[in-house]
Amino acid sequence: MEREGQRPVPLPGRLRYRFDRTLARSTARLMGWLVVCCLAVVIPVSALLVWTDPAAPRSLVERLEAVWRTSAQTLRLGEASGTPLRMALSAVLGLVALLCVSTLVGVITTGLEKRLTELSRGRSTVLEQGHAVVLGWSDQVFTVVAELLAAQNARSGRRPQPVVLLADRDKTEMERALAIHVGAAARGRVICRSGPASDPAVLALVSPQTARTVLVLPSGEATGDAEVLRILLALRTVLGEDAQGPPVLAAVSDDRFRAPARLAAGRHGTVLESDTVTARLIAHCVGRPGLSLVLRDLLDFAGDEFHLAGAGAFEGRPFGAALLGHANACVVGLFTADGRTVLNPAPETVVEPGSRLIVVARDEDSTRSEDCRRLVDPSARAVAVAPAADAARLLLLGWNRRAPLVIAQLRDTARSGSVLDVVTEGAVPGAERTVPGPSREAGPPDTADAARLEVRFRSAALSRPETLLGLDLAPYDAVMVLGPDAGSGPDRPDDWTLVTLLGLRLVEQRTGRDVRVVTELTDDRNRPLAPLNPGSDVIVSGELTGLLMAQIAQNPHLAAVFEELFSAEGNTICLRPAGDYVRVGTTATFATVIAAARDRGECAIGYRRRDQWALSPAHGVCLNPHKGERREWGAEDQVVVVAVEFTGAPADGSDLGAQEERVGRQRTP
Repeated sequence: MEREGQRPVPLPGRLRYRFDRTLARSTARLMGWLVVCCLAVVIPVSALLVWTDPAAPRSLVERLEAVWRTSAQTLRLGEASGTPLRMALSAVLGLVALLCVSTLVGVITTGLEKRLTELSRGRSTVLEQGHAVVLGWSDQVFTVVAELLAAQNARSGRRPQPVVLLADRDKTEMERALAIHVGAAARGRVICRSGPASDPAVLALVSPQTARTVLVLPSGEATGDAEVLRILLALRTVLGEDAQGPPVLAAVSDDRFRAPARLAAGRHGTVLESDTVTARLIAHCVGRPGLSLVLRDLLDFAGDEFHLAGAGAFEGRPFGAALLGHANACVVGLFTADGRTVLNPAPETVVEPGSRLIVVARDEDSTRSEDCRRLVDPSARAVAVAPAADAARLLLLGWNRRAPLVIAQLRDTARSGSVLDVVTEGAVPGAERTVPGPSREAGPPDTADAARLEVRFRSAALSRPETLLGLDLAPYDAVMVLGPDAGSGPDRPDDWTLVTLLGLRLVEQRTGRDVRVVTELTDDRNRPLAPLNPGSDVIVSGELTGLLMAQIAQNPHLAAVFEELFSAEGNTICLRPAGDYVRVGTTATFATVIAAARDRGECAIGYRRRDQWALSPAHGVCLNPHKGERREWGAEDQVVVVAVEFTGAPADGSDLGAQEERVGRQRTP
């Protein structure tokens, strides 16, 4: 009897329930129901075929025998006819054959599925020679992989080697992400393996002992630097402490991990500190509009970059002769026979036997010696003018972990009497005493640094538009915008940066005065969204580190070159008015510019056209032009040189001449 209030279940529902319960009991019942269903369809259809066949036998026995043969052929049970015993034995043989074939198919299918699953997990051993190994996953992985592939494409006549990527992520997801960000070039030439790179057993899968180079990427998380250290130790275990392994290149964010990472990387290892590199570039861009564009063009493999070239034609001759010794390459320094790197040596420095030239060229095989002195037009050269030493007034909006490093770099490079106003969303504890040292501990600034750059802090609600619109930007020579650290809020760091840039753009429109902005972004996809005028610079921290790692991975000797270019002392890349080298309004060759730069103790490597700042994809930047290229030089054009950036009168009261003399001694090898 049904309970009161309970609705009766229809008959189809009860039958479906009983059928489901029967199937759930055992595999034998499932096979039984399968046989019943097959017979219920095959036998009636076979009978219908026989009875509708005009050529079918007339007797019932013969027709039933024809039905049996049709059904047995359909079910692969044999076609023997005759006595019931013969028919039963034929059916048994058919069932046994069907069981064996089905079992064999199942075994093969299971084995193939297991093998495909193992391959999709990325746990098979890579058997390659001379490949590049990338360990870890971060925002820099797309830049590193793309640049490594581009470098291989630039090597004409050589068999391209694959890039092997090992990260603790799903192999399919990595391949899909690389295909989206890197493009079709990643397919077939990037081998992905899945697993923790800090596990020596997993690390051995990518064969680091036969690799040409190994790169270790920081994850960008709070424990990323510690993970880099573990990966380096695992790599040391796989390669062996005394083995001649491939060059190892790693990057860390916190300088406290740099020294241990160098020890773990071994004597063939190089460790970059990504936060310091980013801070140095931000500080350098403050006084050099367009520097980020020049460095991006110089660091990627799409155009001209640093290479080592033979110096046989110039051995025993002064370095100045080599500056005009190549039509399609710009010489910037020497790599001596004893392994020292000397950027922009004095022109009278003698090129020693066994030395190599550091050049900016399309590739290392395209440099050819050619005397270009005939292309110099002495009448077009300008009269040398001493560089101005005006103090600067700067504004910093926002705060993150790189802000103390930026301030320290500005203190090292600012001209005496400069002022930096720092406006943050909230009070930064101990910000007034922030000077990063070896352990990033806060401490009072040196007296000389304080005299060079006065730093003033104040708090304001930068997230409110009226705060930005109320800023008086007229006194400032440049504005720096730093977004918050990743994970410090619900929004992405670039969201806050883009909002701030919009506010600054609105201020420009209201006042009619362009503001030079140097801003930091974390995602290169946001670069086109940044509302900036052509005179501003955008630094993508992850992309910069990735480009540097790819460059050094291709030529480890360039590590010292980039170390000096990004440091506060020594030679760096500068953009200076073209009128300092050639007379404004005259038509002159680039060889004339190089000769003028040589006499100033500099190495010219390119120029930037003012009329192309907002028009060309390169924003007017042209590196390594042909020495015979002739063009009219405007008053606002800039020349890109490798030179020493003087910061004006030193804070200790010594004169500029003494400072130049000290730098000159540093440049002489």
